[in-house]
Amino acid sequence: MTLPVFLVAALPTGPSALLDGPEGRHAATVRRLRPGEELVLSDGSGAQARCAVTAVRKDALELDVVERWVVPEPAVRVVLAQALVKGDRGELAVELATEAGVDAVVPWRASRCVTKWDDGPRGAKALERWRATAREAAKQARRARVPAVAEPAGTAELARLAGSSAVALVLHESSSSPLGSVPLPASGEVLLVVGPEGGITDEELSALTAAGAHAVRLGPDVLRASTAAAVALGALGVLTDRWR
Repeated sequence: MTLPVFLVAALPTGPSALLDGPEGRHAATVRRLRPGEELVLSDGSGAQARCAVTAVRKDALELDVVERWVVPEPAVRVVLAQALVKGDRGELAVELATEAGVDAVVPWRASRCVTKWDDGPRGAKALERWRATAREAAKQARRARVPAVAEPAGTAELARLAGSSAVALVLHESSSSPLGSVPLPASGEVLLVVGPEGGITDEELSALTAAGAHAVRLGPDVLRASTAAAVALGALGVLTDRWR
């Protein structure tokens, strides 16, 4: 069984460390780790350290650092532009995409989004939920890197991002081109665009394809907005070197 991962602001520089705060409390009182057991500390940006528990406090662990390493970024990075989805299905989309290996997430304010994020406290709270979801899903998946969740973007911003990416793929149910028909780069950024429950409008699709994006289809069935990205990431893992 792989070791549990706990996120810290920075890895310890010396031979020992104290895991306290919410992560230390979780390790000591929920996971109930004991002296002699091991865990992994991660800064969420690729640097990790394997540590052995030497002592347990009420809500913290004392640790000895056993080994350090850095997990490099994949040569092909996948950035998900996920349209806002109603209820908790947006958080589900982020959770599944993070577990499937996405490198970054851009919330997309598509025209047909049922839910709307304003620029005030409610929008900031919704964005923070997406970021917290990505963090927790990365820990659950034992990932060395936590995907960054950017500020929400409109279609014009998304088109600019598509134009600067090595490849941009728009999942669209009316496309006759399978995802595997688009040549994928050996390195660089792949933008993966997932629309809302109501679908991508013709104007949005035109703006994205004019910027160089390819409209593609995953298979014969229509997937939900909350699950499409995870399925596509699995396909991209096989079609590129990401899973090798």
